[in-house]
Amino acid sequence: MHHRHVGHALISAPARVMLAAVLLAATQARAAADSPALTESVCTGTTLGAAIKASQIGEPVAGVVLESLQWVSGAGNTPAHCMVNGSLEPVDKAATARPIRFGVALPANWNRRAVQMGGGGMNGSIPGLAGGFGGASNLAQGFATYGSDSGHAGRDSQWALNDEAIRNLGYLQLKKTHDVAMVLIERAYGVRPQYNYFVGSSQGGREALTVAQRYPNDYHGVMSSVPIVGFSSLMLSRAQMRIQEIPLRNWVPPAKGTAILAEFMRRCDKLDGLADGIINAYFDCRAIFNVNDGIGEPDPWAARRCPNDVDPEPQDATQNACLTSGQIQTLQVFFSNRSSEVKLANGRTDFGMWAPTSSGALLAGQRYRGQEGAAVDAPSFSNQGTIGVIGFVMQDLDANPLDLDVNRVLARRELVSQWLDSTDPDLSAFHKRGGKLLVTIGTDDTTAPSGEQLNYYQSVLDKLGRRTVDAFARLYVIPQGGHGLSGRSATINGDGEQVDAIQVPSNVDRFALLRNWVEQGVAPGRSEVVSAGARSMPMCSYPEFPRYQGGDISLAGSYACAAPASLK
Repeated sequence: MHHRHVGHALISAPARVMLAAVLLAATQARAAADSPALTESVCTGTTLGAAIKASQIGEPVAGVVLESLQWVSGAGNTPAHCMVNGSLEPVDKAATARPIRFGVALPANWNRRAVQMGGGGMNGSIPGLAGGFGGASNLAQGFATYGSDSGHAGRDSQWALNDEAIRNLGYLQLKKTHDVAMVLIERAYGVRPQYNYFVGSSQGGREALTVAQRYPNDYHGVMSSVPIVGFSSLMLSRAQMRIQEIPLRNWVPPAKGTAILAEFMRRCDKLDGLADGIINAYFDCRAIFNVNDGIGEPDPWAARRCPNDVDPEPQDATQNACLTSGQIQTLQVFFSNRSSEVKLANGRTDFGMWAPTSSGALLAGQRYRGQEGAAVDAPSFSNQGTIGVIGFVMQDLDANPLDLDVNRVLARRELVSQWLDSTDPDLSAFHKRGGKLLVTIGTDDTTAPSGEQLNYYQSVLDKLGRRTVDAFARLYVIPQGGHGLSGRSATINGDGEQVDAIQVPSNVDRFALLRNWVEQGVAPGRSEVVSAGARSMPMCSYPEFPRYQGGDISLAGSYACAAPASLK
């Protein structure tokens, strides 16, 4: 069926939401009426459980193993469904090679749709296939759901020394899992899905971008939240931040966090017309503190410099604390584009690091082994991405990540970037296929670097142009949203006053927005209203931000999406 595209400029946001809800409800009713039904006998029968050939998988595997096919009776919010678990065997026969373990949940009452679920962290487990987004279970709505552990177990580490396993994590597992799921869905219901989606957050958000970039013909709609775009650089960045702090003079202790926050707020809070502890004008704020973008000031921290570069009160934890030149140099590393020592994937030459954040989570609370002044029994630095430093790049699981010297592993560093980074701005194949993409990030995210995300947004606009991007993609930003997109205002405003923290509005059913665009041709607006309790705010498309226009500061109608001043 052909659906007429409904432009967001032609109808108001409330009317668009109402129209979308009506159309989606009608679509769901039609799907339920003629949906193929799946029974227990089909689930456990010979047809569904027959052998799957390796040649049916679009990326190389040694074999496909169906380990279990189990009928699950409906209970509570979980509908009756057939749960299929299996593995995709590695081509590599080395001891470090690992299978990809996958799951496919096939509902008894299918809506002719499927959704591939992205992972999280470094993956290592199959996502909860009966779970969902927007507070509702995708499986309960009739979707066939599927996903994988990406090719390793969570507590394993030896896989990080195997190239096939690393490439599986980066992209291969996405295609392999998709293809085996399509075989099983077609066997179960007699047809393939009318619509196939990918939905993921964080690592899953990167995976969502990956499928749009690498496998554009497999998906009708892709929803990516807080993606870790430049994955290879992110894994190294945390170690490189601590390497920057190896000299004690460069260490920024947590006691300085209040003064850093106060300076961010002093310079940026009122750029949106309000002193409320929320940096809405994220683009202009980043331009101030990013010393490597050719826009900002050469010394944005000048007002915080210690007289004669000597800190008279190193333990001062107030907003009046000063910063030494070594500490300022470190902050410039944290909040500026970082030039890469190597040729990164897709022509990238730098990594975006972080936009100014209200959180002190980037500061190290202790000294680590290998840093000046560390205790004899100080721990080695470790975080979620450390396995990528010592495994993927250094190829020594016993190494200290702070011993990383990229100049000694240049070729390996470049290779890993090609496997892991989801930074390709050319989404023209996905657009040509008719796919729709919805990406949402938060600028207060201290896990997935907001600076890198913003750089990727800009690269897509530079490559395709605003008009083309608007035809198939939405690149939304939640100012001061965190890694789960929710966030809170700072307790210091732009006037240096203590204020109560309030929740930043971020709630909207993004999956419904995507489905209505894909299935009904109802495009989301360039801005959509998000909420948090009684508060609401416009969620604007990059690089625009919510600028206060007057009226009740807790209502979206008091704001308008505006272009950054630094772009004018």
